[in-house]
Amino acid sequence: MLEVGTIAPNFTLLDKSGEQISLSDFLGKKIVLYFYPRDNTPGCTRQACAFARSYDEFKTMDVVVIGISKDSVASHLKFAEKHNLPFILLSDPELQAIQGYDVWKEKKNYGKVSMGVVRTTYIIDESGVIEKVMPKVKPDTNAAEILTYLADK
Repeated sequence: MLEVGTIAPNFTLLDKSGEQISLSDFLGKKIVLYFYPRDNTPGCTRQACAFARSYDEFKTMDVVVIGISKDSVASHLKFAEKHNLPFILLSDPELQAIQGYDVWKEKKNYGKVSMGVVRTTYIIDESGVIEKVMPKVKPDTNAAEILTYLADK
């Protein structure tokens, strides 16, 4: 995991519409950058839908929400359309940002060891510095925890 106070590594990835999006596009805004394992899996769907339900609150706070997984642009488009996800989803099949943010880890599932994305959220301040790191977040409570944190600031 990257640490609080670290300059957030910049990246340029494709969104669900195939448009290039760079982290640096959002300098001057607070960013919630969340990494998740896979589109349309139960936990990832619950997490994305929780962000979607809270999206108006994030917008009111002028906070940009960005979700990243290694799924394809086409997968992200279907996922966003199916669940009415209004925020940015970025495709990272080459693991550029996933590895840059140190969330590609060894995972164990039913005794099987494999590499994958560990569900992690970073809050990045307006100057591009990591303000908060939330490792191994729970899909159902992640969005609410972030809103509570931002409201207390």
